[in-house]
Amino acid sequence: MRLDFTNKIILVTGGTRGIGKQIADDIHALGGTVLITGTHVAQIDELNKNSLHTGERKHFFCVNFTSAQSIDDFLMQLVKFPKIDVLINNAGLNKHDSVENIVTAEWDDMMAVNVTAPFKLIRDISPRMIKNAYGRIINIASIFSKIGKERRTCYTTTKFGVNGLTLGVSNDLSRYNILVNTVSPGFIMTDMTRTNLSQKEIEDLTQQIPAKRMGQVQDISRAVVFLASDLNSYITGQNIVVDGGFTNV
Repeated sequence: MRLDFTNKIILVTGGTRGIGKQIADDIHALGGTVLITGTHVAQIDELNKNSLHTGERKHFFCVNFTSAQSIDDFLMQLVKFPKIDVLINNAGLNKHDSVENIVTAEWDDMMAVNVTAPFKLIRDISPRMIKNAYGRIINIASIFSKIGKERRTCYTTTKFGVNGLTLGVSNDLSRYNILVNTVSPGFIMTDMTRTNLSQKEIEDLTQQIPAKRMGQVQDISRAVVFLASDLNSYITGQNIVVDGGFTNV
């Protein structure tokens, strides 16, 4: 048995940094053609130039998932690809605030990026998967799809929603050999983590994790790559928590 994505086309949203980038890089290294979204025009242009120069099987797209028009335009660009074998909904927003201070616009943006965008992509891509009788969909949530914490009302709501989307979609699509799962990372050392947590908070959290370390992006990518591969033939509708045991204590 081996992991092999040769002749497969994989879409990874939010794949220009952090967990998404690691997933995209790992799948590309295993032979896959990877479609990757980001939010910065200049960066996307530069990445496409580099990919063309090096001959990598990577295609980059600038997409604003808070904009319905931007999503529609992106979906039209995907038509030129013969198929989408794997969809990994990784793009996300994470802002912390107490419920009485949440600004409606921030709530709307987080719902749009974290929940509505994955729904729209699944709705529009799944018919192509059904036609091919094959697909793997992985929605990236968070440990906050299972637990709560102060100042996480909006984020927790969206991540519970992501897993609810997984459950519903898996019931609809699994009969077509389209397996749908959630991967919920714990505290992972990404730019977002460093932005949202102080060094002391990171040190305190590390002591609360049974594994006694913060997660690395590779820890999440390995779980996602397995679920996205042909080695996964019967796991669907599950929320796989990768957190070093944090939610168990």
